[in-house]
Amino acid sequence: MLLEKSVNIIGAGLAGCEATWQVISAGIRANLYEMRPLCISKAHKTDKFAELVCSNSFRGISLTNAIGLLKEELKLANSLIMQAAEVAKVPAGGCLAVDRTIFSNYIDDKLRNHPLVTVYNEEVTDLNNFLIAQNSPVPTIIATGPLTSLTFSQSLVKFLGDSSLSFFDAISPVLVDDSLDKSKLFLQSRYNKGAGADYLNIPLTKNEYYKFIELLKDGEKFGGHAEEFADDIANLCPFEGCMPIESMLERGEQTLLFGPLKPVGLIDPRTNQKPFAVVQLRQDDLAGKLWNMVGFQTKLKHSEQVRIFKTLPGLENAEFARLGSVHRNTFINSPKFLNNTNEVKERSGLFFAGQITGVEGYLESTISGLVAGINAVRYVSQKPLLSFPSNTATGALLNYISEPKKDFQPMNINYGLIPFYAQSVTLTEPTPNGKFRKLGKDERRLLTAQNALRELKEFLSLVEKQ
Repeated sequence: MLLEKSVNIIGAGLAGCEATWQVISAGIRANLYEMRPLCISKAHKTDKFAELVCSNSFRGISLTNAIGLLKEELKLANSLIMQAAEVAKVPAGGCLAVDRTIFSNYIDDKLRNHPLVTVYNEEVTDLNNFLIAQNSPVPTIIATGPLTSLTFSQSLVKFLGDSSLSFFDAISPVLVDDSLDKSKLFLQSRYNKGAGADYLNIPLTKNEYYKFIELLKDGEKFGGHAEEFADDIANLCPFEGCMPIESMLERGEQTLLFGPLKPVGLIDPRTNQKPFAVVQLRQDDLAGKLWNMVGFQTKLKHSEQVRIFKTLPGLENAEFARLGSVHRNTFINSPKFLNNTNEVKERSGLFFAGQITGVEGYLESTISGLVAGINAVRYVSQKPLLSFPSNTATGALLNYISEPKKDFQPMNINYGLIPFYAQSVTLTEPTPNGKFRKLGKDERRLLTAQNALRELKEFLSLVEKQ
């Protein structure tokens, strides 16, 4: 009697859920292991799959931004995460943002109720013992995420024979809508993108800005989640793409004016002028009852957040649905251990996916899980594993985490990773007077995106015929 084909997935975050979806979409059984609710990290609030613990934004939708290209590639590859994002999306100008609850409920329902998914609510504590107990050749995908438990982290270090890398990440506060004084705020998206009025804006004068800066600098900070990681605090640094505002300020008092508080593309209707600085609030739920403080990742103590943020105009009586915090992110030295198929170089049938591989961002984690899921299916079906085309966002990102490099650090998708974009710097087009001009940055990005989507469609079409 032949045993039913199956794949083990450890972790039900974005990467683990996407991997599971790809597995069951191929008609293969998925054994999904999730430690919540048995063990819940201090960043998580629920036991739902694919809970968004940081921002509710999936970032830009334009193809002039590499994350916009990645979204389109995910859609072409039948991504569950993108399905859920479309169902749960909320107004966010030129970005895709979602209602967290609707988003995670959609994914949770899809997977828990699928006949090919078996959910094991338990914590895997020892990878080596787990693999022995599974009786290979059942492939396994490790998608435990940046909040991998201390026990399993130690198990990974032992299994891989190399210390894992880590850094601190941070999340922003969320405010309750009816606690805001909107007479002091105005609705507008930067440059009127999207519906034109998707963000609530808190305008600041020069004097208000520098008073706020002084409060931030003097506010009492805390080190991070989980006492068991306390000894690491002095040795870990924040990720550039999700840096606490206090860490930004260490680079200079005007840093925030070029970051989350930049006023560009916004006009205060009461003065008809651009404010000196602007704090933006982005809708966090579909009902419009919650607002996320954009770019306000913070390591301020909770009492200090309440005290300091309530000094901002319109937030004097603000109620906080969630306060900001920092948490430990864990990732392996992927260039040493992984191929661009997400399979471990020295262990066939073992895959890693998501932020634990060093991809940074919701959708970057998703595409990593998607590729791991597809390749786990091919492994169990005894087919060659797939390396995605390097001129796609997918292939470029997986090449980044698998190619040798001296100092490996997490990376968001960007056009600089895609070879076609670098080569396009020499592209020109004729002008009316017969001369030639070099293409601009956005033109090159659009050409890169068009080429990537064309290559991916051809690639997926060939794979489907195999």
